[in-house]
Amino acid sequence: MKKTVKLSVVNGEVSAPASKSMAQRAIAIASLCKGKTVLTNYTSCEDSEAALENIQKLGARVEKRGNILEITGGGKILSHVLHCGEAGLGIRMFTPIVAALSRHPVTLTGKGSLLNRPVDMMEKPLITLGAKVTTRNGYIPITVKGPITGGSVVIDGSSSSQFLTGLLIALPLAQKDSIIEVKNLKSKPYIDMTLEIIQHFGVSIQHDNYEHFYIKSNQEYKSGEYSIEGDWSGASFLLVAGAITGNISVNNLRIPSLQADYAILDALRKANANIIINDNRVTVKKSELRPFTFDATDCPDLFPPLAVLAAYAPGVSVIKGISRLLHKESNRAETIKKEFHKIGVAIELLDDTMYIHGGNIKGADVFSHNDHRIAMAMTIAALGAVGNMIIDNAECLNKSFPEFYKIIESVGANIE
Repeated sequence: MKKTVKLSVVNGEVSAPASKSMAQRAIAIASLCKGKTVLTNYTSCEDSEAALENIQKLGARVEKRGNILEITGGGKILSHVLHCGEAGLGIRMFTPIVAALSRHPVTLTGKGSLLNRPVDMMEKPLITLGAKVTTRNGYIPITVKGPITGGSVVIDGSSSSQFLTGLLIALPLAQKDSIIEVKNLKSKPYIDMTLEIIQHFGVSIQHDNYEHFYIKSNQEYKSGEYSIEGDWSGASFLLVAGAITGNISVNNLRIPSLQADYAILDALRKANANIIINDNRVTVKKSELRPFTFDATDCPDLFPPLAVLAAYAPGVSVIKGISRLLHKESNRAETIKKEFHKIGVAIELLDDTMYIHGGNIKGADVFSHNDHRIAMAMTIAALGAVGNMIIDNAECLNKSFPEFYKIIESVGANIE
């Protein structure tokens, strides 16, 4: 599907969708509770729907009522194949969970870019914990047979924190206490998010400066009610749209938030954006932007909207942390450089850093590379561009934010 985006002024009030990062974690943990758990403020996207399908295969019952999910855990495993779509969190979170639950082999697979995202970092730790694991030379499909019994394990957190999230959810169910030693952990905010949700459901985990995690065995997750926060990742694109061409208020945002992409507010301030915060609403108005320096190592999903923000700030902006972008839906640093070159923005990639030369933006034919965040970034970049922007493969944003075009059009974006 192609979308044509024309010069626009956006003005109005919208609501952020539910955080898919929080939704997937809450869905997985709810399936491990005995009894019924109610998740409120849910909005659908491909990654979250894949998680719901998988917990049903693991024996949970799911009922939907509008934006409310009722999940009853404790059932028997109904399928020995789980499909995670293109969700990197899904594959790395559910693999340890399956290892905790199943005494029979279960295969986890996916599609698209997930086929090229490594899972080899899970093999040795899960085997050390008592599971049997096989992969396709370090890639999916991955087959795992439990149960993991607990113990001490060392993992590398330099490329992703998602496997650690899975272990933190799974190991409280093990027969023995566990200690996870983590080397070079990145994305600490995502681990804070995981620990907060785990604690909400009645399980306790201690850690020593994110280097050692201490997990008591034979704990039980307790059912209850949990409200899924609005998504700062999706909201970041809307807020940048306000900063470059108009006036946007985004509701349904928790302030402050443990979500990594809450850091968009800091970046907007550094870029001299006009920001007003009122309860759970953030308003950003167009202002004279200036180049900025920002470290996105712990919030790599902000690179696409930050690249747009930098493109509209005359001068050179500096964003650190491009090593975190290699195994996203695309090689995201190279994708940003290639597609922004088409719209007249020069980008250099040097020493884990992206240098963006802001200035005049022109419309062009661009390609999403099947990367939902690139599709949204190019849409926002088009709003102030001279000439139309034609975005190919625009439908890929259904992965995280299927209502994105409807929402941005509702405040004045001219899209065909």
